[in-house]
Amino acid sequence: MKKIRFLSTFLLLALLFGVLAPTGYALDEPKVECGYCILLETNTDTVLYSRGADSRAYPASLTKMMTVLLAIEAVEEQRTLPNGDTAALSNMVTAQPGFDFDMIASGSTADILQGETMTLEDLLYCAMLSSANEACNVIAMYISGTVDNFVALMNQRAAELGCTGTHFANTHGLPNENHYTTAWDLSLIARECVDHSVFRELCSTRAHTLNPTNLSAERQLYNTNALINANDHYPGNYLYEGAAGIKTGFTSAAGYCLAALATREGVANEQLLSIVLLAPAYDDNGDGIIDRYCNFSDSAALFDWGFDNWSYREVIKSTDIITEVPVAMGDGADRVSVRPSSSIVRLLPNDEDLSLYQKVPTITAAANGKELEAPISAGQVLGEISIVKDGVTVGTSALVASSDVALSRVQYMRSQVSDTLHKPVVQWAFWILMLLIFLYAFVVVRYRNRRGAYLKRVSNARIAREIAAADEDVRAWYGEDGEATRPVKPKVSSAGEPRRSADGRSGVRKPARSTAGKKPAGAPKSGSAKPKGKSPAVSVAKSDPSSPSASEDDSFRDCFEEFFGKKEE
Repeated sequence: MKKIRFLSTFLLLALLFGVLAPTGYALDEPKVECGYCILLETNTDTVLYSRGADSRAYPASLTKMMTVLLAIEAVEEQRTLPNGDTAALSNMVTAQPGFDFDMIASGSTADILQGETMTLEDLLYCAMLSSANEACNVIAMYISGTVDNFVALMNQRAAELGCTGTHFANTHGLPNENHYTTAWDLSLIARECVDHSVFRELCSTRAHTLNPTNLSAERQLYNTNALINANDHYPGNYLYEGAAGIKTGFTSAAGYCLAALATREGVANEQLLSIVLLAPAYDDNGDGIIDRYCNFSDSAALFDWGFDNWSYREVIKSTDIITEVPVAMGDGADRVSVRPSSSIVRLLPNDEDLSLYQKVPTITAAANGKELEAPISAGQVLGEISIVKDGVTVGTSALVASSDVALSRVQYMRSQVSDTLHKPVVQWAFWILMLLIFLYAFVVVRYRNRRGAYLKRVSNARIAREIAAADEDVRAWYGEDGEATRPVKPKVSSAGEPRRSADGRSGVRKPARSTAGKKPAGAPKSGSAKPKGKSPAVSVAKSDPSSPSASEDDSFRDCFEEFFGKKEE
């Protein structure tokens, strides 16, 4: 029993939470009675609503939008026509035989007669305001030579505009199995038409007076679009504020049709374009007179629904701080905040949750694998932000710095030095310099070693020569008996002091006397002339065998003097 009570309580609570839980608000569809329709916003080409937009349907007189568009484009391009004329609105055009091709007696007309002449501009007013079928054939024959050529041009232009479900068989829209289109294709054609100022002027005109012609008196034309022109042809009031054309149409097969345009001011001027096909009409009073035309009421309902439920909204504001970006070499600041350069405004349902739109910022420096560096000025473009929903980008704006960041001179110099040292050319130059320094050091050390050895040999040779010279002086001082024959003069060294002996006494070293009975060393051999008495026991010192010859010394010294530019003293 307790289990049953618990289960009942659980189900009751679940039901209560389900009722109270917040649910997403979905727009109610507009209440229209037409067979096919489409509503789009022309500034963004956003489709707000559609019903059977790709279904094949008869366009009736909405066909005349393409006929008039081709004539206006020929005038804008100043095209040369088959009769040699340059297309212009002021050109006089004559209704040629065959201008009533593929027409019916009950069709709409401006009562143009064969041979009648009027301006091309008046013919365009006849086609747009009175929906005159014969005027369309006259225009076609003037622009392309024949109706068939013009119809081929209509199909070609439709394909260029992206129409894939359209085929034209005539210029006016009277029933034909091969003459069909879709609401979507007609929206493409109407969208192109309203971009031409001449076309917008024609379709927005409520009334126009035709000047007298060679076959007719003055005539008054009235626009059949009840959204912009109240007249007795359509009972009731269908006037719509902000409406601006475009074209009505009706045949039994096509039903009541209307291409309409309306504008309403807001955050941005919303301009809505509607196409209504196969709309009914009703005799509410049962008196055989139509009281309600649904092509007008449906168009007005579509416009109301669009303006009431859709509006331009700021998905992101220009004052929003998006993120902060690290900055290198900044003076007192290492980051800078960025914001959009302009607000991103999009036409959205009024109940759309803006949090569903993802903000994706991209900083240019980071995207290129670099670091953002100072100096940076406020308003400087640093990247871009994209607004994405369901993987589709719905808007973009440049990202700019919100404040200045000055450059730190110290950090800048460090950066420049570091960048310079990391350049391949500088690194190669450094190692080449190191190699040259090593080679120079090697040559200097090698030179000093060789020079030291050379100076040592030179010193030894000098000492040997001085000893030999001293021995010669000693022999000259002593006679054959070993006694001095002249005063001993001390040998003065290059430093200006007497040369000292080994025992520290100054003066010339006396050679040792020879012992009795022995000849002094260096005495002449027997058979030669012998000096009288005893000779000093002093021998002449020979040159040191390790010392270089004079020529070798000079050449070696010259080599170093030439290399180092300094002569050894």
